Amino acid sequence: MAPQPIIRRSVDAAALADNASHGLLDRLVALQAGHRVPHLCLTGGRIANRVYGSLAALVPNSALDPTRLELWWGDERFLPTDDPDRNAGPTLGILAGEFPLTASRTHPMPAADGVLDNAASAATYAKELGDTAFDICLLGMGPDGHVASIFPDHPSFEHSTQTVIGVNDAPKPPAQRISLTVEALNRSREVWYLVSGADKAPAVARALEGDPTIPGGVVRGRERTIWWLDQAAAAKLASFDLSLIHI
Repeated sequence: MAPQPIIRRSVDAAALADNASHGLLDRLVALQAGHRVPHLCLTGGRIANRVYGSLAALVPNSALDPTRLELWWGDERFLPTDDPDRNAGPTLGILAGEFPLTASRTHPMPAADGVLDNAASAATYAKELGDTAFDICLLGMGPDGHVASIFPDHPSFEHSTQTVIGVNDAPKPPAQRISLTVEALNRSREVWYLVSGADKAPAVARALEGDPTIPGGVVRGRERTIWWLDQAAAAKLASFDLSLIHI
C-alpha cells in the first residue's frame, strides 16, 4: 500500500513556489549529504517554472552542488529545439542562468528537428533512461487530472510495458508529445505534485481520493507523495483528512 500523501498548502501561487523551492533545496542537499547524486525529474508549466526561478535564487548561497544533479524530464512537447513552448528550453534557461549544470547529467527529451518521429524519439529516451528510478519526480496536474502527457480516456493512459511513449492526438495542444508512462513515473521514490489554481481543485480532490480514472489518481511515489497546493487548488478538500494538511 502506498504511504499516505502529505499535503502542503500555501496561501497563493507565489507562496507555493517559495515553499516548494525551499523544500526541494533542503531535500536535494540532504540526498547529496548522503553521498548521492540525486536524480530529479522535472516538469513544465507556469507554477513549475516559478518554483525553478525561486530555487535558482536560493542555490548560490546553499550547500547544494548543482553539478552533482541528474536532471530528467517527465514529458515534452514534440517541437523544434528552439520552440519556446517546449518544456526543457525555458527550464534550462531559468536554472542555467543562475548556476552551472553538467551537460552529461542533463537529459532533455529529443526535439522534433531531429530525424526521428516521436515514437522513435521516445525509444531513444527510454534507452538513455534505462532502469533509472528518480529520487524526486516533479509533476503538475491539469484540470482533467492529466499528469506529464498522460491523459484520461486516451491511449497514453493505457497500461504499457514501455517507460517512454510517443503521444499522438493529445487532447491538449500540441498533438504530438513524448511522455514517461505511469509505470515509469511510479518507479520514483518520491512524487511531488505542484498544483495551483481553482480550476484544478476538483481534480485535486479526485486524485487524492485515488480516482483510478485519472492519471493523477494513480501516480504515486514509492516512499512519499507530497502535494504542494495553493488555497485555491485545495478548496475541495473539506472532506479530506485535514490532519494531513500542513500550512
